[in-house]
This record gives sequence, structure tokens and C-alpha cells, in this order.
Amino acid sequence: MAYASISKPGLYFNTKLYTGTTNAQSITGVGFQPDMTWVKVRSTTAYGVIQDAVRGATGTDTYSLLTSAEAGDNTDAITSFDSDGFSLGTDANDRSNYSGQTHVAWNWKAGTGQGSSNTDGSINTTYTSVNTTAGFSISKYTGNGSANATVGHGLGVEPSMIIFKCLTHQQSWITYHKSLGTGHYLYLNNTDASSSASGAWCTPSASTFQLNQVFNATNTSGRDYIAYCFAEKAGYSKFGNYRGNGNASGTFVYTGFKPAFVLIRNTVNSSDDWQIFDNKRANTFNPADKILQANLSSAEGTSAIDLLSNGFKIRASSGFMNRSGETMIYMCFAEQPLVANVGQSIPATAR
Repeated sequence: MAYASISKPGLYFNTKLYTGTTNAQSITGVGFQPDMTWVKVRSTTAYGVIQDAVRGATGTDTYSLLTSAEAGDNTDAITSFDSDGFSLGTDANDRSNYSGQTHVAWNWKAGTGQGSSNTDGSINTTYTSVNTTAGFSISKYTGNGSANATVGHGLGVEPSMIIFKCLTHQQSWITYHKSLGTGHYLYLNNTDASSSASGAWCTPSASTFQLNQVFNATNTSGRDYIAYCFAEKAGYSKFGNYRGNGNASGTFVYTGFKPAFVLIRNTVNSSDDWQIFDNKRANTFNPADKILQANLSSAEGTSAIDLLSNGFKIRASSGFMNRSGETMIYMCFAEQPLVANVGQSIPATAR
């Protein structure tokens, strides 16, 4: 059994719950200064908001549900990333600080602030913020419209998942996942089944990702893009797939750690949503029963998985994460490693 590369996952990923006020407020208790924060209203209908430190906080919100270009409303969403969390503006459009409504914020740690330009690829990034320990980087770049263009990510290992968003034009959130391979992709903002490109479209390496085709969603000349790159780290993150069995006692997925966040997507069916579970919104015991959808504005619903000491187990027969014979992909981050580093003892337990 491999030792964990990170003994304290909460220093690099953490979920924070809070209640909106519509007044400017600071959210603390994240445990670090986040470089990417994804906010979703839980108790009513509203868009999800994703912001990052590479683009800067104020006026750079993008919506996980929508194909819209980057917004420029300075009163909305996150106004600063702080040492123990983030600050919110007045949120006139009720996306991240909806008065009286409960919210969840998923937070990741990259490098320090905007980072610096990466020149490893044929396209130099404007900024790249990298955390090689946690296997997470954020790269902002301007497309050149050339097939086989490469962009540096700085991780030093091959990314397992990359999420792209065009910032200057209306485009979908195109997503690479290692389980799909270089010839297929999904859109984070809709329910389309895995689509096939004519050959490889994104080929990651230890230093760059190669954009083998000219997609409007990744490499049109003169357009700005953001790329969130995730590499697998033992005891902290896992990216893979499983096959559904259509049974309420569903598949068990081994991760090597106790999960804090699980994102699941059926790759086959064109009517299934992206499902998000975490360890903060659910019961303090199994099953973890609260669910949100990345591609919907819907309020929090109910479904079920078990968050175990070494992985997660599906506890619902629903097609969006357990249709018999169909393949689901997942993205998972740790609350606690099953096995810590040599000389440390951090026994993970189920909920």
C-alpha cells in the first residue's frame, strides 16, 4: 500500500459552508488562502460561480452552468482571496451571497496569487499558478489558432483532468479526463454524452497540454482562456472511472483515502447531470445524502453515497451515477489519507 504524498489534505482542498447576506462579508475558516473557489447556492435556484486568483477576484466570475464569457460586474461574487478564505461583494445577482440562503464553497490551493508566465509551450501563458505538491495548476493563455499548439501547466507530471473555459467569448466548459482518453471530451455545463473528436484533441504531458485541434473552446486566435489542470497525488486526489450495476448497493471505488469531495459524471447517457457530493453538506454519518449538479442551477437535492476510509460506495440505483453497464468518471479529493507518510499515524475512518 502506497504512502500518502500529503498527510494534511485540508491545507490544499476544503469545503466551506456559509449563509448569504447580500451585504459585503468575509468568509473565514477555509484554512488557507484559496486560488480557486467554486460557489454554489444550496437552498434555492442560482448559478454556480467559479473564480481564481490568476484572473484576480473582482469582476472575473464565470458560471459553471453557463457558456457566457467572463463577467465584469464588480459587485458580484468574490472580491478578494484572503489568508483564511475570501471576501464577497454585495452580489446584486444572487450567485454567491444570496440573502438568507445557504451556500457551499469548494476551495483549492494552487501557487501564490497570479503566478508567472510559463514558457514551456508554443503558447506562453499570461500567468500560471502552480502547486506541484497538490497537483493543481491554473493557466491563463491567449489562443494562436494553430493545430498542435502546446501550453505549459507547470505540474511536472501529466494531468489527469483539465477543465477549459474561454473567457472572452461564449463557449462551453470543455473537459479532458484521462479515463476518456485524448479522443473524447465532456462539457461541464451540459448533459451531452462523451463526444468523439476526429483524433486526439488534447494530449497532456509532464510539462504541457497539446491542443491537437483548433477548437473554439480551447484555441481560437486572439481569444483568452483559462485551464484548470489536476494531477493525481497518492492519498489526496484520484481521477478514474467505474461501471454502474443499477443496484442500490452500487459499486465501491477505491481511492486510498477518505473522500471530502466527489464529482461524478455518466459518460454514456446524454440526459445525466454532473453530480457533486462533499463531506460538509451531508450527514455526519453515512450515507452522504446531499447532492448538487455542476451543470444546473437547481437547489440541493438528495441522493446517496458512502464516504469510507479508503474510497466511496454508490448507494443509489439512479442512472446519473449507477446505470447498469454504463461508465462513470469521477474526480475526488481527500479529507484524510488512509495511510500517512512514514513515521506518521493518521488512521482514516468511515463516517
